[in-house]
Amino acid sequence: MVIDSTIWIGFIAFVILLLALDLGVFHRKSHEVKIKEALIWSVVWISLALIFNYGIYVYMGKEKALEFLTGYLIEKSLSVDNLFVFIMLFSFFNVEPKYQHKVLFWGIIGALVMRAIFIFAGVALISKFHWIIYIFGAFLIFTGIKMLFHKDEEVAPDKNPLVRLFKKFFPVTDQMHDGKFFVRINAKTVATPLFVVLLIVEFTDLIFAVDSIPAILAISKDTFIIFTSNVFAILGLRALYFALAGITKYFHLLKYGLSAILVFVGVKMTIVDLFKVPITISLLTITGILVISVVLSVIFPQKENQLKSLKTS
Repeated sequence: MVIDSTIWIGFIAFVILLLALDLGVFHRKSHEVKIKEALIWSVVWISLALIFNYGIYVYMGKEKALEFLTGYLIEKSLSVDNLFVFIMLFSFFNVEPKYQHKVLFWGIIGALVMRAIFIFAGVALISKFHWIIYIFGAFLIFTGIKMLFHKDEEVAPDKNPLVRLFKKFFPVTDQMHDGKFFVRINAKTVATPLFVVLLIVEFTDLIFAVDSIPAILAISKDTFIIFTSNVFAILGLRALYFALAGITKYFHLLKYGLSAILVFVGVKMTIVDLFKVPITISLLTITGILVISVVLSVIFPQKENQLKSLKTS
């Protein structure tokens, strides 16, 4: 089924409306997002995604609906790994909770633009050069294995190449200045540490997209399905952050589940010409891996000294 331009324009307009309401109405004033508010917004974003998923089922069929749901689940689960970076980043710069939503909001705007570029480029490449799918598959397997043995490291913003380049051409103040990104000091425009945080958030998502976009390309080649599932997963990322920020450290086995998911979708891509894994099997496998990793995290919690090290990092 070919999606005409009217539906694309309608969906993008809908997303812009949601973002405008989010920043201009519901979060017009900077404030600390409490867990209750975050949980409510998480339910709202997930509900919107499921309603949209039902619309796909009605107008595009069961197969496309399952592709959307599987893609959404992959993007959502991989986003959780990104939350650890946000937590360490806000802690490093001592960003007040009331300003964190603003950083994540504008970070998501940039993420949506980058994802669109990655998605359209990825689909176009696979459509024209089928062999690239094997490279994507091998890359995901490598990334999954690397994640399995990767140790959590402290965020080092001063070593970030984007931050280093920015500071060479633009002055940065040491003060937050009430949550502003830029201020005027001695007749000069100066960036605040909050804008540096935003730069690192964007850079982190760029790296994250390199992993996540090939993963969802293993599920669907439909640009509309890939883009919309990504958008809904990203839109709910801020609420998910505030809802889970205090308890993500207890999901210590989740990274092993994410590693298994990346390896699974990587294998799925590399064997696509020999055997096409049914979308239902993909959905059940990914869901099962996530559930098992979370349940095992609860059954086998981290030792007390490990939790203390996380709190002091």
